[in-house]
Amino acid sequence: MTPNPTIMQAVEKLGYRVTVGDVSSHAGLNVAEAGQGLLALASDAGGHLQVAETGDIVYQFPRNFREVLRNKYFQMRLREWWNKVWEVLFYLIRISFAVFLILSIALITITIFIIITAANSDRNGNNRSSSSRDGGLFFFPFPDLFWFFSPNYRDRQQQRQYQRHSQRSQESDLNFFEAVFSFLFGDGNPNANLEERRWQEVGAVIQNNQGAVVAEQVAPYLDNLGESYTQEYEDYMLPVLMRFNGKPEVSPEGQIVYYFPELQVKASKTRHQSVSTYLEEFPWRFSAASSGQVMLAAGLGVLNFVGALILGVLIADGTAAAQLGGLVVFVQGIYWLLWGYGAGFLGVPLVRYFWIQWRNKKLAARNRDRLSRSRLLANPDDGLQRKINYAQQFATEKVIGSEDLVYSSETDLIDQEIERSAQIDAEWQRRLQEGSGE
Repeated sequence: MTPNPTIMQAVEKLGYRVTVGDVSSHAGLNVAEAGQGLLALASDAGGHLQVAETGDIVYQFPRNFREVLRNKYFQMRLREWWNKVWEVLFYLIRISFAVFLILSIALITITIFIIITAANSDRNGNNRSSSSRDGGLFFFPFPDLFWFFSPNYRDRQQQRQYQRHSQRSQESDLNFFEAVFSFLFGDGNPNANLEERRWQEVGAVIQNNQGAVVAEQVAPYLDNLGESYTQEYEDYMLPVLMRFNGKPEVSPEGQIVYYFPELQVKASKTRHQSVSTYLEEFPWRFSAASSGQVMLAAGLGVLNFVGALILGVLIADGTAAAQLGGLVVFVQGIYWLLWGYGAGFLGVPLVRYFWIQWRNKKLAARNRDRLSRSRLLANPDDGLQRKINYAQQFATEKVIGSEDLVYSSETDLIDQEIERSAQIDAEWQRRLQEGSGE
């Protein structure tokens, strides 16, 4: 069984000495999954089991357990190698869109220049004196095209000043090539680890309340609670109970509280974990690029698409390409690829912009719903306060120290028995002395 990376990270953050409850609440994992994962990790990484008098188990891991696993598992070494290779490949994929955009603009511009220059040369050869007056199909787009693509110096100065102002108001760590990819496809799902965050925060809430909570304390981190009449039965707590092996308890007033025995056992005393009052989903951003970079990418996209349209007019009849050959024939052969890329370069961000607006509206509604539930805890009514007080009767924290251990796989069993017998004798002597003193 390959070690679970989430459990490995939890072990490191918790100081290499953990219980199943520690890992389950910290990582938001199912208790059974955390238990199996810790057993597998201890077996593979040379960890040790420490058993307390109560029967609770603590797992002790060496600080170099990752190195032990790396030497043992070829699959883990292969995964780490592939992660490094994929980082490079993915970066090349990201910058390839900007590279192709630049190549597309260059090919279109050069081809248009070649066609128009050839057309002008033909007219100059036929009638040099009338060449400036008799403009044809291949002539009139040329000056307009370069005027549009090459604004004067003052316009360029104003554009650079605007970009510098935009960068001050919205800094970006992306270079031009990365910004183009961000403009096209965004920067990934900001809530990709939402479920992981959800269960981590639920686990933190349970531990901060010493393993005993009411449904209202957990509700701000959950979704799909059902209709108002079904929420009274608190069915939405069932996944929480299953994940963390919780148990319900009914108060004399008929209210239900929940406690989680396995999350009440800890390997060491810990402070309360910092946890937000509700699970907040982060809004989708159109792009992490600065506004100046977005405008530049959009401007180049428009430039590329307009150039493709003009080129399509110039090569529509195929005569120019047949006469000039070479690069013009090549560009004519891939024209629809260039046109399609130009259309997609503008179409994809446009569609994505409206999709993000729609998605953020739904996201904001879910955030408001969870926030409204969290506000019930800020000023609880008398009924809720009595419910919370009743839950505190089941709140407890059991910290297993070295003095509580009866067995550890770190030392020989005979040595442990000798040490244990000495402890038992000392305890008997203390009790005898207390009895004789009375």
